[in-house]
Amino acid sequence: MRLPIRRVGPVEVPLPSYQTAAAAGLDLHAALDAPLTLNPGDRRLIATGLALAIPEGYEGQVRPRSGLALHHGIGMLNSPGTIDADYRGEVQVLLVNLGQEPFVVQPLARVAQLVIVPIVRVEPEWTLTLEPTARGSAGFGSTGR
Repeated sequence: MRLPIRRVGPVEVPLPSYQTAAAAGLDLHAALDAPLTLNPGDRRLIATGLALAIPEGYEGQVRPRSGLALHHGIGMLNSPGTIDADYRGEVQVLLVNLGQEPFVVQPLARVAQLVIVPIVRVEPEWTLTLEPTARGSAGFGSTGR
C-alpha cells in the first residue's frame, strides 16, 4: 500500500522509514530548526513537517518510542494519537518529560512512530442487555488476581 506524504513547514525532514524489515512503525522526526529543551513535567507539541493522505478504511496511530521512555522518561500524551483518513494537516507529536532531568529534543531526532492500521466501522445501537461473559463487569485489575 502506498502512503502519500507531503512536506510542510520550513524544516526539511526525511521520509518516514522502518528501521528493520519486521518493524511495525515508521519513525517520525522532529521538524525543529534548533534544539528544544523539555524540563521535567513539561509537555510540548513537536511538529513532524509531514502531512499524510491515509487511505480510507485505515488510520494512522502515532505512538511513543520505547527507548526515549526507558532511557529518558520521555512519553507521548494522547497515546496512541489517531490520524483520521480525512485529515490533511501537519502531524504533530505531544511529548512529555516524565523523567527527572531536562531532555533536549534535537532537530530531526526520531520522536515517535507511525503505524497504519485498518479500521472496522461499527453501527452503535441501544440494548437493554449484553451477552454475559465469565468476566462480567469486573474492572481494573480483575484479570490479574
